[in-house]
Amino acid sequence: MPEPLPALTAPQIDRIMEMAWEDRTPFEAIFAQFGLKESEVIQLMRRELKPTSWRLWRARVQGRATKHQVKSAVDDARFKANRQRSITLNKISKRG
Repeated sequence: MPEPLPALTAPQIDRIMEMAWEDRTPFEAIFAQFGLKESEVIQLMRRELKPTSWRLWRARVQGRATKHQVKSAVDDARFKANRQRSITLNKISKRG
């Protein structure tokens, strides 16, 4: 029998589910922020999602290296050029 999940508010559940769907958010980040282990996140997703959505999410997450910090080669979730700040503040680049 799975362990009961800790009491979570609706906004916390929404955020955990959002983080679980994100490809580059590892389960370790969810644990650090909410104290839920991978098995508890899986249990929460199974409870909250429709069966079809659950199967899609589980297939997407299973075996994905970026969902496990130890397996992931990604140091930073996003690539950012060294000159990004100067480009962002450049008024010419903001012309639409």
